[in-house]
Amino acid sequence: MKFFLFISLFGFCWGQYDPQTQYGRTAIVHLFEWRWVDIAKECERYLAPKGFGGVQVSPPNENIVVYNPSRPWWERYQPISYKICTRSGNEDEFRDMVTRCNNVGVRIYVDAVINHMCGAGGGAGTSSTCGSYYNANNRDFPSVPYSAWDFNDGKCDGEINNYNDANQVRNCRLSGLLDLALEKDYVRTTVANYMNHLIDMGVAGFRLDAAKHMWPGDIKAVLDKLHNLNTQWFSQGSRPFIFQEVIDLGGEAIKGSEYFGNGRVTEFKYGAKLGTVIRKWNGEKMAYLKNWGEGWGFVPSDRALVFVDNHDNQRGHGAGGASILTFWDPRMYKMAVGFMLAHPYGFTRVMSSYRWPRNFQNGKDVNDWIGPPNNNGVTKEVTINPDTTCGNDWVCEHRWRQIRNMVAFRNVVNGQPFSNWWDNGSNQVAFGRGNRGFIVFNNDDWSLSTTLQTGLPAGTYCDVISGDKIDGNCTGIKVTVGSDGKAHFSISNSAEDPFIAIHAESKL
Repeated sequence: MKFFLFISLFGFCWGQYDPQTQYGRTAIVHLFEWRWVDIAKECERYLAPKGFGGVQVSPPNENIVVYNPSRPWWERYQPISYKICTRSGNEDEFRDMVTRCNNVGVRIYVDAVINHMCGAGGGAGTSSTCGSYYNANNRDFPSVPYSAWDFNDGKCDGEINNYNDANQVRNCRLSGLLDLALEKDYVRTTVANYMNHLIDMGVAGFRLDAAKHMWPGDIKAVLDKLHNLNTQWFSQGSRPFIFQEVIDLGGEAIKGSEYFGNGRVTEFKYGAKLGTVIRKWNGEKMAYLKNWGEGWGFVPSDRALVFVDNHDNQRGHGAGGASILTFWDPRMYKMAVGFMLAHPYGFTRVMSSYRWPRNFQNGKDVNDWIGPPNNNGVTKEVTINPDTTCGNDWVCEHRWRQIRNMVAFRNVVNGQPFSNWWDNGSNQVAFGRGNRGFIVFNNDDWSLSTTLQTGLPAGTYCDVISGDKIDGNCTGIKVTVGSDGKAHFSISNSAEDPFIAIHAESKL
């Protein structure tokens, strides 16, 4: 009995770091602003067959409707109530999506906006995605209900002005958003009830938006009220996966490490530094990536959720330095995502975006607010072209062969050690994952041609970057590994994708 109790407690303590993905699935995708009906279809037709572990979805709760500018993406981050009712769909469609995705082994993670409600200047009325009445001026949200009593105005009567003051960062208003008093049990319970409603439907976990703007102890108090995951799809006693948005680039009062007790944290330094290296800025070289991860000052691997870009920083928001690589720079972007998925550090999330008409003025994209592809505010369907790419201005990076095949690579090499590092002292590097996979990059201005130790068994392998293994044949480059584990690699500096990846399951 004591042993069982210990196991139960151990599971309870560690559950929040476990993505709860099906065995062998090691990466998730953020289907930013997708409709629930499209995500349900994508789980069944693509994500499950291609080995994706789960989907981060946009906030599902009712939000303010903003017409000036017209329906921006950020309206989703201004809650009005906890009704499941947004431009992505209603509660029935949400529930159907969660059920269908779970049934094919793809988990759903909700972007939970629990730090605040809408902006203080949001006015009053029923301009919300479900038509609920609110009065931001009086802090009145009857559909929750919240009243003035439930906000932090007594502690702080204005904006965050000083990010070196932890009290301000956590008690004052972030960009004018009405800051909830999460130290009050009523607010904690109300938030937990919303999250439990989602857990009971089958949701596997949460991204906690603006976690840095909440006290770690307040977050813990909410998490302690959460149900175990639904046993229809998860083993008894499973806990929700928690990853917290904490932007910690160093030099501020709040550190990501303060949040480790609650779950993983989003490691924003990862994409910023990797972008600098791939762009070869400031004298950085890929050869320096040999000790990538904690050696670069990142949080411990088992506490990190990592990504090349996210919905904020691909627009220059939220730690969005100029180095961030996005789908707008496809050649470098594919290399960066390929590196992330091959490397053992952290739990990985792939971005899936939509296009918008960029308009730079004085170095800033003045169109960075534009919402998803739509007809008069109604989000467009994600259509699939004959070549499996997406239409209607949906980018669908997760469907790019190079990225989708590297998700499979990560699954194949899961648990294998980082091995057989090689570099030329510049921007040609290679490394293996035990005896299960090997990847080679050429980010130099000259060609690569060299023989390397792969650590793989002898045989002919299909390069999953240039092609696919189909019916025992390869549509791309073939790589022959000798009995000594060595193989010759040639990559032109002008190659469309200047990297090659082979793994145990791409062997012909």
